[in-house]
Amino acid sequence: MTVLVVGASGFLGGEVCRVAVNAGRRVVGTYWSGTVEVPGVEALRLDVTDRAAVRALVARVRPAAVVATPYRYADWAVTADGAAHVAYAAAEVGARLVHLSSDALHAGRDRPYGDDEPPTPVFPYGAAKAAAETAVRAIDPGAVLVRTSLILGTGSKQMQLCRDALAGRATLFTDELRCPVDVTDLAGAVLELVDHDYPGPLNVAGPDAVSRADLGLLVARHEGIDPTGLKTSTGVACGVVRPTDVRLDSTRAAGLLRTRLRGVRELLAA
Repeated sequence: MTVLVVGASGFLGGEVCRVAVNAGRRVVGTYWSGTVEVPGVEALRLDVTDRAAVRALVARVRPAAVVATPYRYADWAVTADGAAHVAYAAAEVGARLVHLSSDALHAGRDRPYGDDEPPTPVFPYGAAKAAAETAVRAIDPGAVLVRTSLILGTGSKQMQLCRDALAGRATLFTDELRCPVDVTDLAGAVLELVDHDYPGPLNVAGPDAVSRADLGLLVARHEGIDPTGLKTSTGVACGVVRPTDVRLDSTRAAGLLRTRLRGVRELLAA
């Protein structure tokens, strides 16, 4: 089976490539900026905003499955339009599509979100992710939409943000709750879904809900950093418009998949 990983130069995309290569799959990975640094992956440059280029590449590779991980935080064309282009091209060749989505498409509330709840975005990135899901579902109702949360692991931007806050160079909010997940756990779940016929949204995140500020304290303990310098505030006080309490209930994924999604406290145990 050939697996095409769109966005293979990214943090999650690179890990999906590693897991797939180790499982004996033929892997083709695309990149736009950066490089694909996973041995055994055929790397091809691709601009996902170019619909014709996406169709041509997918038609040439003819993958059995496509894992779509590309996004750019402030770029609608990449996050939303790019997702639609990839979904259309995958459907043309009959490939199984695993689309990576985000908890950012929810507005936030005081109880967890189930798998099938509709998007309620409150800021531009969330709206782009919601639009991406809408396009993918319209083009390919059989695609799986993996809704995930903060991704941890070696090289994680989320963990670097915690280090920066511990050094006073950034601020972590006490009122933003998420369900962090390990990048290897998430990649393993994604590869399982390549071989599965599950359609529609699926929450794939860790079982522990923590605030970003608490995540900073866990990183400090894990890495032996003095936490007294941790810089915290609230999103409300800083005037940030984005979801606060967004917890994903991943019970369905836990029952569906063999991959165990570890909680952040287990991942960052001292």
